[in-house]
Amino acid sequence: MTERIAISEQLLAASRPQPWSGPLDLALCSAILLGLGGLLWLGIYGHAYDPWVRVVETRHWVRVIERPSLLWFLMGLLMLTFRTLLWFRYRPFPAAVPDEAPSLTVIIPAYNEGAMVEQTIDSVVAANYPKDRLEIFVVDDGSTDDTWACIQRAAQRHPDLVTPVRFPRNQGKRAALAEGFRRGRGDVFLTIDSDSVIDAGTLLAMAGPFRDPKVGAVAGKVLVYNLGGGIIPRMLRVRYVLSFDFLRSVQSTYRTVYCCPGALAAYRADAVRNALARWLEQTFLGAPCTYGEDRALTNYILEDGYDTVYQRTGIVRTIVPETYGKLCCMYIRWERSNIKEEIRFARVVWRRPAGPRIIAIVDKIITNLRYPVAYATLALLVVWSIDDPQTILRLFLAIGGISLLNMLYYLRSERSWDFLYGVIYSYYFFLTMFWIFPYAAATLRSRSWLTR
Repeated sequence: MTERIAISEQLLAASRPQPWSGPLDLALCSAILLGLGGLLWLGIYGHAYDPWVRVVETRHWVRVIERPSLLWFLMGLLMLTFRTLLWFRYRPFPAAVPDEAPSLTVIIPAYNEGAMVEQTIDSVVAANYPKDRLEIFVVDDGSTDDTWACIQRAAQRHPDLVTPVRFPRNQGKRAALAEGFRRGRGDVFLTIDSDSVIDAGTLLAMAGPFRDPKVGAVAGKVLVYNLGGGIIPRMLRVRYVLSFDFLRSVQSTYRTVYCCPGALAAYRADAVRNALARWLEQTFLGAPCTYGEDRALTNYILEDGYDTVYQRTGIVRTIVPETYGKLCCMYIRWERSNIKEEIRFARVVWRRPAGPRIIAIVDKIITNLRYPVAYATLALLVVWSIDDPQTILRLFLAIGGISLLNMLYYLRSERSWDFLYGVIYSYYFFLTMFWIFPYAAATLRSRSWLTR
C-alpha cells in the first residue's frame, strides 16, 4: 500500500492541470461546438443512417426501434449542446475567508479501511481552516481489522480536533454518518470517505457557497488517488471528470446538483437535522435502504426547498477499483441507488423553482430514455450485423469518434493529455459493462453493499 501511494503521489504531482492561454481555451471551446455541429449535420444531412434505412426496408418491424432511436439521438445531441453552453458558463464559488469561516464538523465513516484512514484524517487536520472552528469525528463502523487502532493513533496525534467513535458491530454507513451528525456542533457538516484525502484548500472552498442561505448542500470534485494501480484507475480518472465534473458543473448553474457524493460533500447542518429521521428510516419496496446514502440525502435536502451546488475547487482524491470485479461491484451499487433515487426525484423535482424544474425535467426525460433506446438499439445492431457484417466496424468507429469529441471536454477541464485513457474506457465499458444496468434493476431489493 505504501509503495502504491508513493507512486500515486508522484503521478498526481505530474498530472495537475497547467494553466493554458486564453486563445487555446477559445480554440478548444470552438472545437467542441464544431464537433457537436458536425454530429448534428451527419445525423440530418450526412446520410449516416443510410445503412439503417436499408435494414428497415427489409425488416419492417425495425421501424418500432428506428424512429424512437433517431428522435432520441437528436434530442440527446441538442441536450448535450445546451449542457455544453451551461458548462462554459459555470464558475466556482469564492472560498470562505478564514476570519469569517463557519464552524465546521467533519465526519469520516470508516469500515475495514486500515492505514488509509490515518491519511484521510491527517489530510483534514493539515487543511487550511481555523482550528478553533473545526471538529472531526471518525466513526469506526464495527471494523474487523486494524482500522480502530489506526483511528486511535491519529486521534492521539490530534487530541484537540479528532474524536474517535467505535461501533461494537457493523451498522452501515448511514448509521456511522448519523452518529457524527448527532454529535456535531458545526454550522456546516462535511463528509469524507475514509479511503480519500483532500487538498489543503478544500475545507475553505467547500464552506464558501454557504454564504448563500439558499444553499443546502455542496458537492466536491472527486479525482482518482491511486493512479499507479493500473489501467482501470487511469480510465476512471477521465471518466470521473467527464461524468462528475462536467455534469455537476452544468447542474450547479441551475442549482440542482442531483448527487452530492459521499467522497466529499458539505451540508448546511440545519438542513441535515431536518431530514435526518426521514433519511435514516428510508425504505424502498419495503426494504430498508442501506446504500446510496449520498444521493438520498441530496434528494431530501432538495425536497425541503434548498439549492444544491458544485464546488470545483473543493478537491478530494479517492481510491478507486483496480480490478474488473471490484469495478462491477461499484457500478452495480451506483446503478441501484440511481434507479431508486431517480424515482424519488420524479416527485422532488416539482418542488424546485420554475426554471430549474423545467431544465431538470427535460434533462431527466432525455437521460433516462437512453436505457430503453440503448438496449433496443443493441438488439437492432445484432440483426443489422447479420445482414451487413461491416456494421460492427462502423459501430466501433462511431464509438471512437464520439469518445474523441468527449476528450475535448476533458482537455479543457484538466489540461492533461491522459485523454487517450478515456477513448480506451469507451470501448471497455461498451464490451464489458453492458449488463450492469439490467442486473442492478433486477436486484433492486438487495441490501448487499458490494465493496471490499
